[in-house]
Amino acid sequence: MHDDWKQRRLERIHEELVRGGDPVAWVREADGVDASLRFPHLALRGPLFGVAVEREHGWEVVREVGAGMPQEARDSLNSLLWFRAKDETDDRDVRRDLLAAVAILEQEPVNEIVALGERYRIVRADEFARSGETGLEPPRATDPDSAEPVWDHRSAPPSPDLGFMLAPERADGLTQEALKLGLRDFSYAGKRFPDDVRDESLRAVDTHPDIVLLPIGFGVAERRGAGWRPVGVLQATPHEARRTLYTGMTELWAMIYEFGERQSERYRLAGEKFRAAGRANEARIDDRLFRICRIERLVRCGEDGPEPPRPSDIDEYGPMKMHPTMDLDGVLHPES
Repeated sequence: MHDDWKQRRLERIHEELVRGGDPVAWVREADGVDASLRFPHLALRGPLFGVAVEREHGWEVVREVGAGMPQEARDSLNSLLWFRAKDETDDRDVRRDLLAAVAILEQEPVNEIVALGERYRIVRADEFARSGETGLEPPRATDPDSAEPVWDHRSAPPSPDLGFMLAPERADGLTQEALKLGLRDFSYAGKRFPDDVRDESLRAVDTHPDIVLLPIGFGVAERRGAGWRPVGVLQATPHEARRTLYTGMTELWAMIYEFGERQSERYRLAGEKFRAAGRANEARIDDRLFRICRIERLVRCGEDGPEPPRPSDIDEYGPMKMHPTMDLDGVLHPES
């Protein structure tokens, strides 16, 4: 009886899928089922953080959920409010309210703040990838990608996180819905996690039982022994992750790691070979293997909205002043 509600929800999603008769949705579902069989395990990377604001109908993501520490997300909120005060108003009262929130963020590691009557919150997500006998899951054929791949240094597309509503009740399809239900009881386990981390993770199952799956992301991972190490940050499309790998191999890594001339040339040639392959998802150089991986993220939600950072989440630095002082007329006063 305990799981009857789960079965009923899956049956409702199935009925909606049948009624819709969308062939693209059916292909996507079939792709998801195939992936769950070939990559049955979940490889947890750890927490990520972003910013959401409470709207009339729920919580909306306003800063990408990709920061590695809570303070990075607080800093992004600091900048969001500061630039609103600088560029989006000439009203002194509006600017006063925004700058008051900025002042708090410069001094205190707060996870929630109100500005202009809107409630902003630092939100926490867990990042994971699927894995199987062949390693981490690469992009799926049904994942959206760039229509015309561009390999030079152009600006990346906006994050699909922006404007995304954290709505646990949204129907995301059968395979995604089954994953959400399966993740409700997920908590950190194993000796590699300290006691407080495990305790807080278990507590979150009760305080924030509902699951939201954020838009799919993509990244580069390097095979290290039996495991995989992430390289770089989360990207919006498989091609953006491929371009990250290509740029690293042909330009950046030689400068960062001070390659010699011969090593730089080997990496450059390997990068060009990877690019010439088009939509390749693996690249090899010397004894190193890189793979473009499909990344998923979950946000836990409770009665009061998305889960904020936990006490055990680590910050490597604290709040700081990030922008010049601004007066109520919008005039900047650089520090002397």
